[in-house]
Amino acid sequence: MLLVNDHLFKQAWPGLVTGKLSDVAGLVVAPALLALLFWRRADLAATVLTGALFTAVKTTETGAQLASQAWTLVAGPSRVLADPTDLLALPALALAWWVRRRTLHHPASARWRIIVTVPLALIAVTATSAAPPPPSAQAVEVDRTGRVTVHTDTPMDWVSQDGGRTWTETTGESTQRPSQSAQCVPQQATRCYRLSTGRTAVEQSDDAGVTWRPSWEPSADELKRLTRQYDSSGVRATSLAVQAQAGGHVVVVATGMAGITVRDASGTWRRLGWPGTTSAEVDTGPERNVAIFLAACMLFAGAGAGLRQYTVAYTGSALTACLGLLLLVSGDSTLPDSFYAPGMPFSTLGLLMILAGVVGSLVLGFTGRARPVPAAVGVLASPLVYLAVYLPFVGWAEGTPDSYAVAFAFAVLLTGLVVLASAAAVRSDARRANPAPYAGP
Repeated sequence: MLLVNDHLFKQAWPGLVTGKLSDVAGLVVAPALLALLFWRRADLAATVLTGALFTAVKTTETGAQLASQAWTLVAGPSRVLADPTDLLALPALALAWWVRRRTLHHPASARWRIIVTVPLALIAVTATSAAPPPPSAQAVEVDRTGRVTVHTDTPMDWVSQDGGRTWTETTGESTQRPSQSAQCVPQQATRCYRLSTGRTAVEQSDDAGVTWRPSWEPSADELKRLTRQYDSSGVRATSLAVQAQAGGHVVVVATGMAGITVRDASGTWRRLGWPGTTSAEVDTGPERNVAIFLAACMLFAGAGAGLRQYTVAYTGSALTACLGLLLLVSGDSTLPDSFYAPGMPFSTLGLLMILAGVVGSLVLGFTGRARPVPAAVGVLASPLVYLAVYLPFVGWAEGTPDSYAVAFAFAVLLTGLVVLASAAAVRSDARRANPAPYAGP
């Protein structure tokens, strides 16, 4: 049901039923899969934990964001939305519990059934349907009644009756898509606006188009966020329209997937996006991957700092594991073809490197008699490094700080503090383990 509904029914019949059907099927399957991580007779714990996690994800933005990140690591770029109405599917846990109770009265399943069904269930849970792309604002028009309409590449348009202050989504009434890149203010021919060539920007002229000067353009950081949210080719100014009003005029610009931008009668420009809808998340995948890589390096570095021998060999094994992790989380599309291993996908190569590096590091760590304190420091500092690197960029994606350079500086500063504190703890342990020889009176 998960596979068929996500990849067929949702596309053919989008709506409430198909939207909740995957939640119901997932809640039936999830407790059985989760129970595989526990000891025997952990059915109740797996069922309760499934319900608790599902509730946290569907009712809190933090839970949805963490689930999105986890699903991205497992199944590729994914986005989980908080939607309390999905809690209607929770009674499916009772169905899962009833099915489990019935199986206790039957002979154990044949091993071949488990070998076939468990991987299939994992694929069904992780291989969800791709999120549809956002709409793209294509053209703007002002009709004789003063209504402003922004046409999109979907059957739905956005209409404003009050000069761009409020917007309503409506079914497109016309197949015509007028598009203009320049227009003068009605009854004020000296003030004109036009789209900048090759940039997402608007220019204005106060002398009927003889000279032009910048009127609006997103800042470098705002443009960087937009291109992270949407495809870079989808963020562009495609059309504008000017509407005269009492005491001024309004300019409405269609900016592709970035939605609607408005200059109000006071002269203030505002990018509205898609009014009343949730904006796409800013892609911080590259920063997350670096954070994972550095956290893994910190984990291995802690144990390596306490080694009494085999330091060089351990460093090579640890570096192999960290680079393999970077290959695994980065994905094929983010690496140049020159790094491709013939006949082997990057994910497979990365997994093999991780296994080889981890096994080698564990063996060398035990035989090299690594001290426990540095290893514990590595374990504790690893998540701190991840948070120090990644959280400033999560804040930047939300607009605080506004500058990417400031977020980068914060990440470097916080990571440096964690590394220095860890190095101090390791050095203190080394002094206790190897006290200075007594020099005599």
